[in-house]
Amino acid sequence: MDAELASWLALNQIPGLGNEGLRRLLQAFGTPAQVFATPLHTLQQTVQPAIAATITQGWDEATLAPIASWLADPHNHIVTLADPDYPQVLLNISDPPLLLYVKGRLELLNHPALAIVGSRNATPQGLSNAEAFAQAASAAGLCIVSGMAHGIDAAAHRGGLRENGSSIGIVGTGLDKVYPAANRQLAHQLAQEGALVSEFSLGTPPLAANFPRRNRIISGLSLGCLVVEASLQSGSLITARMALEQGRDVFAIPGSIHAPQTKGCHHLIKQGAKLAECAQDILEELGHFSTNTTLQSSVPKEHPLLTHLGFDPVDMDCLSQRSGLTIGELSAILLQLELDGDVTTLPGGLYQRIN
Repeated sequence: MDAELASWLALNQIPGLGNEGLRRLLQAFGTPAQVFATPLHTLQQTVQPAIAATITQGWDEATLAPIASWLADPHNHIVTLADPDYPQVLLNISDPPLLLYVKGRLELLNHPALAIVGSRNATPQGLSNAEAFAQAASAAGLCIVSGMAHGIDAAAHRGGLRENGSSIGIVGTGLDKVYPAANRQLAHQLAQEGALVSEFSLGTPPLAANFPRRNRIISGLSLGCLVVEASLQSGSLITARMALEQGRDVFAIPGSIHAPQTKGCHHLIKQGAKLAECAQDILEELGHFSTNTTLQSSVPKEHPLLTHLGFDPVDMDCLSQRSGLTIGELSAILLQLELDGDVTTLPGGLYQRIN
């Protein structure tokens, strides 16, 4: 590891300093190496005396050995604010991370991107929408950025990885950990075909306070942010708010007025987010992305029962009243539609069409 990168890493690890303190030091004294060379009494004019004293002690090379070992893998990278590979769009946000740990394709950091976020407890239709919108946007040349959480995030990554735009997962832990563990295979695929990114040091566990900080990078890396499904208490609304503060376009997919998973999307639309019915709505709004890709929703030779199902969850008794079919007849048809991938079962004996 060269001395310049070592100084960045050492300064970033000073306890109690934080991003704001780091920026003050860099603005006052220049590079991290120059910060470490600054006398104690001068540092104390910018940061607290205890922090200044820690800085003047320098750093122990042994503490950086695990990072040097991690960097020995050619797929692993660290980019700093002074690095030409640092994502240029992040430089325009109010609180850019001082450095980023990257596993995978470094060039994706400066690729035009779309953030897609939403509920961890998504409906089958929401998962289908996230995957389809992500695939269409990726086919049009946008890299899909999300937080690698359960639900909408994971579906968005899967869709993005299917096309040339690929996908970036922004995580709230160190890159030597996978969270949630159930997404280990997805994390491996992102590291191989896309990228994983974190501002947190190796070994950082999944702390609750780190995930909102992660969200500003998800939105900051992107030209726009699409919210697929979100309740009014969803963390996805935090990402959408950050996107607006960063001057990004915000899009939301509407849904049933009865579904709690879409209340957050409807709130965003009321507040001025752009309604997205298909991927083309987003591509046209972001501009200069020409594509013939459209989100197809028609089903060849659609079964008549799908019309009676509508797009909201429905129970068997209600469906029987709508269709005039007996429970036995409905059970056989619904089973076939479920096998065909057109219908899914929900808790409480409810059915919902997917396409």
